[in-house]
Amino acid sequence: MTDPLFDSPEEEIHFDLFNVKNVSVFIKRDDMIHPFISGNKWRKLKYNLIEAQFIEKKHLVTFGGPYSNHLLATACAAAKFGFKSTGIVRGEPVENQTLMICKLFGMKLQFVKRTDYRDKQLIFNSRFADDADAYFINEGGSGNDAIKGCSELISELKQTYDHIVCACGTGTTVAGLLQGIQLAQTYTMVHAISVLKNAAEIEIGLEKFTKNLCQVRLHSEYNFGGYAKTNFQLLSFIKDFAVSTGILLDPVYTGKMMFGLFDLIEKDYFLQGSKILAIHTGGLMGLLGMSKEFNAMDN
Repeated sequence: MTDPLFDSPEEEIHFDLFNVKNVSVFIKRDDMIHPFISGNKWRKLKYNLIEAQFIEKKHLVTFGGPYSNHLLATACAAAKFGFKSTGIVRGEPVENQTLMICKLFGMKLQFVKRTDYRDKQLIFNSRFADDADAYFINEGGSGNDAIKGCSELISELKQTYDHIVCACGTGTTVAGLLQGIQLAQTYTMVHAISVLKNAAEIEIGLEKFTKNLCQVRLHSEYNFGGYAKTNFQLLSFIKDFAVSTGILLDPVYTGKMMFGLFDLIEKDYFLQGSKILAIHTGGLMGLLGMSKEFNAMDN
């Protein structure tokens, strides 16, 4: 398998706030890794793909919601590396831009009622028991292989940072960052900006994935009401940030992460002279589902 991953750049961004508070902020531009297999989606998929190829499985089966960046990344990766793919989609049948592109990459879609969606391994076993080529990839690509892939980000860094800030849903990416930091034997602090209303779920996930919790701080006050919830304040921030930097953020993960980082800096959370790295985890296709909300801001 040819690895499309390159060491994405660390780009410094400049705002008056950073000068006033005497901090330096950089972004790890994982959104630039690939148009569709971007950010932590590639990092989470990488070792799943390598294993599937090694054990000669030819059919990737994975799970996600109707706007899932993971489904899209898997569909594209399957096409790129010679696999078939099936996406098990949560909820009633729908049509949208994300699923349309998944189908363009050859992914077959199967919709499952929300009440039946919880046990993904059971769904896989019941539907693909007779398919010897089928390879199970959990929703979001989460698991030990995903953590290993995310941990590699740390070894790519061209400089050291006092703090790393990352959006956090399942905790997989953060667990990978912590693993990478432990391997590098650095003292960088990781700040997980929760995108979920129930941050306790993230704490449980982190405890399951890693014991290295002394170098992580969970910030649960920037979820804007819960997963995929937004308001005018968040959307306005995303728009202003794009105008100021030329960098797009999505309203589900990176927008909340960056909003939280700005607020923490404003509140003097970080010591003067701190060097901070924000992880851009990609997922920009989520913007397509928000066109109505963004257009309404211009009226």
